Amino acid sequence: MTPVNESIPLEFILLGFSDRPWLEFLLFVVFFISYMVTIFGNLTIILVSRLDSRLQTSMYFFLTNLSLLDLCYTTSIVPQLLVNLHSTRKVISYGGCVAQLFIFLALGATECVLLPVMSFDRFVAICRPLHYSVIMRQRLCLQLAAASWITGFSNAMWLSILTLQLPLCGPFVLDHFLCEVPALLKLSCVDTTANEAELFFVSMLFHLVPFTLIVISYAFIARAVLRIQSAEGRQKAFGTCGSHLLVVSLFYGTAISMYLQPPSPSSKDRGKMVSLFYGIVAPMLNPLIYTLRNKEVKEAFKRLVARVFLIRK
Repeated sequence: MTPVNESIPLEFILLGFSDRPWLEFLLFVVFFISYMVTIFGNLTIILVSRLDSRLQTSMYFFLTNLSLLDLCYTTSIVPQLLVNLHSTRKVISYGGCVAQLFIFLALGATECVLLPVMSFDRFVAICRPLHYSVIMRQRLCLQLAAASWITGFSNAMWLSILTLQLPLCGPFVLDHFLCEVPALLKLSCVDTTANEAELFFVSMLFHLVPFTLIVISYAFIARAVLRIQSAEGRQKAFGTCGSHLLVVSLFYGTAISMYLQPPSPSSKDRGKMVSLFYGIVAPMLNPLIYTLRNKEVKEAFKRLVARVFLIRK
C-alpha cells in the first residue's frame, strides 16, 4: 500500500456484498422493505406517544427518544447501502464517510446509555410505585434523556477524531458496507494497537457497564414482582418490562458480539452480519416489539387512526 499523509482521500470504495453479486438485488429488496417498516413503525410510536394524552408518562417519553434514535440510526446506514447495492460504482465521499462514522458512533453510544435509563424508569415504577410520580418528574426525565444524547455524541466526537487523524494508505477500499472504526483502522499506515485498545475500552464501558446496570435493575424488579400476591398484578408488571428486556437482548447481544469478538478468519463476514442486525434489523424490530406486546400502545394507535378518519369525514 502507498502511504498518503499530505492529502485526504476524495472517496472510499465500499465493497459491501460485491463478492456475492447474485445476492445484491434480493438484499436491495429486503433492506428497502425493512427501511420502510422501520420508518413507519418508529414514526407511529413517536406520533402516538406525543398525541395521546394517556401516554404522557416518563416511560413513553423515553420510548419516543428510542424511536427517534432508531429512526436516525438506520437512516444513516440504509440509503447509502441501497444506492451501492443498486450501483456498479460502490463509493462514498470522504465527507459522507465522516458523517456516517460520527452518526453511527453517536447514536449507538446514545442507545447504550438510554436503555439503562429506561430500565431505571421501570425499576422505580415497580419497586417504588408510590413515589414514581415524585421521582420520575418531567425535569429529571429531560435531564436523563439529555445526558444520554450528550454522552453518546461526546464519545463519538472523541473516537471520530482519534480515527480520522490517522494517516491512510491507498487504495482506499473498505471491506464493509458502511464507514466504521474497525474498517477504517485497516487502512492506516501506522500501528493501530493503541486505537484498537481504546475502541475495546470504550466498547467495554458503553456495553458491559450499562448491561450490568440493567441486569441489577431487573434483579430488583423480579424480586418485587414475585412479592405481588395476585397473578394479574404479576402479569401486568412483567408485561411492562418484557418489551424492554427483548429490546435490551437484541441490542446488547449483537453489539457485544460485534465489538468484543476475538479475531478469526470468519470475523470479517460475521462483523458485516452483526452490523446489519445491529443497524437495520433491531431498529425495525423495536417498534414491533413495543406495539405487539403493549396494549396501551395498540389502543392509542387505534384511537389515533379513528381520529384521523373522523377528521377526514
